[in-house]
Amino acid sequence: MAKYRVQNPATGEIVETFESATDEQIEQTLAAADGAYREWRERSVQERAAAVKRVAELFEERKEELARLIALEMGKSLAESIDEVEFATAIIDYYAVYGPGLITDQEIPSTIPGKAIIEQLPVGALLGVMPWNFPYYQVARFAAPNLVLGNTIILKHADICARSALTIQEIMEEAGVPVGGYQNVFASHDQIATMIADPRVQGVSLTGSERAGAIIGAQAGQHLKKCVLELGGIDPMVVLDADDVAGVAKAAWDFRVYNGGQVCNSNKRMIVMDDIYDEFVAELRRLADGLEPGDQLDLGEGQYAPMSTRVAAETVNAQVQKAVAAGATLEAGGVLSDGPGAYYSPAVLTGVPRDSESYREEIFGPVATVYRVHSDEEALELANDCDLGLGGSVFSTDEARAARVASRLEVGMTHVNTIAAEAAELPFGGVKRSGFGREMGPVGIGEFANRRLSFVAK
Repeated sequence: MAKYRVQNPATGEIVETFESATDEQIEQTLAAADGAYREWRERSVQERAAAVKRVAELFEERKEELARLIALEMGKSLAESIDEVEFATAIIDYYAVYGPGLITDQEIPSTIPGKAIIEQLPVGALLGVMPWNFPYYQVARFAAPNLVLGNTIILKHADICARSALTIQEIMEEAGVPVGGYQNVFASHDQIATMIADPRVQGVSLTGSERAGAIIGAQAGQHLKKCVLELGGIDPMVVLDADDVAGVAKAAWDFRVYNGGQVCNSNKRMIVMDDIYDEFVAELRRLADGLEPGDQLDLGEGQYAPMSTRVAAETVNAQVQKAVAAGATLEAGGVLSDGPGAYYSPAVLTGVPRDSESYREEIFGPVATVYRVHSDEEALELANDCDLGLGGSVFSTDEARAARVASRLEVGMTHVNTIAAEAAELPFGGVKRSGFGREMGPVGIGEFANRRLSFVAK
């Protein structure tokens, strides 16, 4: 099978294939990225921002086309694909509008006579290694701020997102990013290592699995390159109490099955207080019952889209079966389709034993896993009993109570009475094995900046 391809996960049909890069092409890409950087960094920040602004406009103009590409490639519904294009557009536009102001020079007080200024300058060509679950959003939050800053981008996308990856480069160049300033590469793992080692590349950003993060982080460290890693999450959603238990359960379900459950900061552990637990689980069961597989390009009511690949669906099925074998209960759903399609019916899982392997595993698919607790302290202890620390949320009619619990979550993003606040201006990232660094918001543009001291003596 061709490594880079478009393969409809609903049918398994390979629609289009692409040639992998040769080593000579990788060298040409590196040279072009370095050459474009030396020209791009000399342009005014306003000129760079204007090109990025045009990227956002083209994303909006081509929204329907872009959405159809990723719906076919990785299986999300057309409606969710449009959502993603709109969110990516908002991120690109945010940095076009606010980016220049976020990187203005800052004068700081000095005890030495003179003028001390912190500048934020570009560092060079950057390598991005991006996943398939959000083919545009992931690229937007890495590329947009760095292009405004003056860096150039080499983008290695997931092997099943080849057509959308090429289309992003096409849009970048049409918008006025110089040729070489944003390049897609159909690279191998060895070629990624070659690029990280090359002195023309000054940093690397990866969104992906813990395993991939460990490999890329080690390669970056070996060559003294800055890296940003956004890895997995098993985010807790703690429900202390609720006036409308069914309503909170519905919100929990909708977020958990969004994008086929293939979301880093999805609410993968629902931790629910004993007195509302039974009602909460009953509502999840009701929502999971009777769903049917559907065509992601024309999804009907009561239907669910395929996962990204057949292998992904089989992996989630195996994880659920392992949990059941360890003592968990599959309350609803959890049916793997026959044949080549990547369909796995959204599931509800309860009673996962805390001493089992399954308790520590991230399930990257549409599985609502629920735990019963009896106190705030027990809920907090369970929420923090995790190697990962991306995000987390706490729900209660008593906002102060929820805030107290949320303040003690060992995560990069806490939320009260909402599962995940997501917008272009809000930073995204985690702690522990969920990685390090932040994307989006005012801090995202500074990850690959040279915060240079400029001192003029008096």
